[in-house]
Amino acid sequence: MQIKASLDPLNRFLTSWEPNTDPCAGSFEGVACNEQGRVANISLQGKGLSGEIPPAVGGLKSLTGLYLHFNALIGEIPKEIAELTELSDLYLNVNNLSGEIPFQIGNMSNLQVLQLCYNKLTGSLPTQLGSLKKLNVLALQYNQLTGAIPASLGDLGLLTRLDLSFNGLFGSIPVKLANAPMLQVLDIRNNSLSGDVPPALKRLNSGFQYDNNPKLCGVEFPNLETCDHLNPDRPEPSKPSGALQKDIPESANLPSNCSQIHCSNSSKSPQREVERATQCFSEVNLLGKSNFSATYKGILRDGSIVAVKCITKMSCKSDEADFLKGLKNLTSLKHENLYLDINEGNGRFLEWSARISIIKGIAKGIGYLHGHKGNKSALFHQNISAEKVLIDRRYNPLLSDSGLHKLLADDIVFSMLKASAAMGYLAPEYTTTGRFTEKSDVYAFGMIVLQLLSGKRIVTTMTRQAVESFRVEDFIDANLERKFSESEAAKLGRLALLCTHESPNQRPTMESVLEELHEIIVSP
Repeated sequence: MQIKASLDPLNRFLTSWEPNTDPCAGSFEGVACNEQGRVANISLQGKGLSGEIPPAVGGLKSLTGLYLHFNALIGEIPKEIAELTELSDLYLNVNNLSGEIPFQIGNMSNLQVLQLCYNKLTGSLPTQLGSLKKLNVLALQYNQLTGAIPASLGDLGLLTRLDLSFNGLFGSIPVKLANAPMLQVLDIRNNSLSGDVPPALKRLNSGFQYDNNPKLCGVEFPNLETCDHLNPDRPEPSKPSGALQKDIPESANLPSNCSQIHCSNSSKSPQREVERATQCFSEVNLLGKSNFSATYKGILRDGSIVAVKCITKMSCKSDEADFLKGLKNLTSLKHENLYLDINEGNGRFLEWSARISIIKGIAKGIGYLHGHKGNKSALFHQNISAEKVLIDRRYNPLLSDSGLHKLLADDIVFSMLKASAAMGYLAPEYTTTGRFTEKSDVYAFGMIVLQLLSGKRIVTTMTRQAVESFRVEDFIDANLERKFSESEAAKLGRLALLCTHESPNQRPTMESVLEELHEIIVSP
């Protein structure tokens, strides 16, 4: 109860944690126990928690997994957390935690995954982290860490992934770390590291990322000068702040600042055409706006009505080549179920046939993105959710923002993903790997199917259990008033569960999903 009071001081989210109740009786949300009746797992990711992690957490001596990521927790990480010597997974990423990383964490001998990224942690990396002999993943990116990379991290014989990017680290890359036997990914981008890159890191190939460390040098590393040729008197470039320093390249023919465009109807370029269509991005034509873009209604010369997305210059990737490559990929997408716009939603009640049409259309759109049916440049959407689905008058779905991440800076993409994760669309493996695959999109598709079947924005455990038990009446939207096909509902539910399987290897491809949908909907 001390933990509840600290994590959820306003008692808004952990209402099922009641005093004088056995937490192992099954009523405490997010709590699981072992065979001895002791709390072994706390999973409260994406719950909206805004309190602090209390020292009392150290009292749960049998805890093996603590998952508090994707919340809004504040304060410091208590040193008492190191008393959880049985803990193997510690996920505190994507919060507002501050202060230094407790050096006592080095005593957590069973720790395998340590996720502290996307917080406001300061100070240096404790050398004691090199004592975590079972550690596989150490993710510390997007904090405010300073100091040198401890050579002791090279003692982590099982470490496969180390992400230190987007901090303020300085000094050289320890040769001992470069020789870590199991290391596959080392990301040190956007720091102030210097000196010669150890040649042993060449074996990582694309797994080694080092951009935006102006003082790094090395032989046979792309974009790095050889150390012998560095001019110590040359002025150093200013340190980038994230990936947001450079404006949208002029060659992209996009307005870099919509409020400062000088309209001219005399020009025949695509950009003047866009200005004319939107009346120079008039507020009258503003359809919607977010932190990184605004969408305007436009009317072309032939009378066609279009939507024009204006991306703010601070939201775009800093590298011009990457931006133009992403823009080219976006403009090549042509499919009846893809649309590059944002969705405001309209709250219409959907009958069964409309829901079926939407499910099929979304699957077709994702399948096209993944390289089926004619799309030669396969890509992943990476941010599928109900909010990204537009519906026309015939209930044909249009999947919006397809591939938009290719234009946006990393932290802008991340802010979108944080909201997506809180709603359950983000595949569980992303928190471990930090990477997307086609199976990530499949997971999000499965979540949307469950939403369409249940009519609920949040898919609960009870809903999933009802689907697993084929209790159609318990998971189908009551507003349908039994005007639906029970057979189709049961089969779609099973397909959705398969798509949202915890293991990505167990999820089908979108091509298989499309084949299954054809069988479900066409067959009697």
